[in-house]
Amino acid sequence: MIDSIEEIAEEIVSEAAAAPERPADIPEKFWDAEAGTVRVEALLKSYGELERKLGRMVPLPEADDDGSAAERLLAALGRPATAADYHIEPKLPGLEPDATINARLHAAGFTQAQAQLVYELAAEQLLPVARDTLDDLEATRQLDQLQRRFGGPEGWRETARQIRAWAGAHLAPEVVETLAGSADGVLALHRMMKAAEPELLGVGGDAPAELGAEALHEMMRDPRYWRDREPDHVARVTAGFRRLFPG
Repeated sequence: MIDSIEEIAEEIVSEAAAAPERPADIPEKFWDAEAGTVRVEALLKSYGELERKLGRMVPLPEADDDGSAAERLLAALGRPATAADYHIEPKLPGLEPDATINARLHAAGFTQAQAQLVYELAAEQLLPVARDTLDDLEATRQLDQLQRRFGGPEGWRETARQIRAWAGAHLAPEVVETLAGSADGVLALHRMMKAAEPELLGVGGDAPAELGAEALHEMMRDPRYWRDREPDHVARVTAGFRRLFPG
């Protein structure tokens, strides 16, 4: 019996000694130490995953590349096939996509998102400039309108001086500021001045030298004052009270 045990032990030791060791160039996860062989299934599975990963990768262009690798890389990053394939959403009226600009963006490798961003940044920068330009043009147009209405630059300057003096003496500052902001408002001030001067100063027509307090209160009860806030009517009431109660 002892001899049999010794024989079995020797046989086990002999078999263990005979099992090959893992070669240095084979990773441990691919080696079956018990069988002393390569785990072929694990190796094939890992190789398949590596192939799929490499298939999704785009190689970096080499110095001597004919351009095809660079085109593949740009396409993978999101650049459209042609400049005409950009889909730009305008962010400012009048700032529509331009074929020449899009061609330059495409040649520079801009993706769809980057090209859209260029137009959005342009809109952000141009919008304040456009507004200022339009404001300046409108101010010039209204100044020309007033100069034509009052006989040219010299006539307008004299009329403007008269309006400022009269409005400062008879109207609230906020009323003057509001009306003076447009040509139509200035013309309204001019009409008020012409209508109020005979009545308040006692010149021309049958108007009294000045309006009494009762007359002014009656004018305040007029819907044109409390409801419609007609500028001419409000100005006459304001000027009448200032004349009655100066200071």
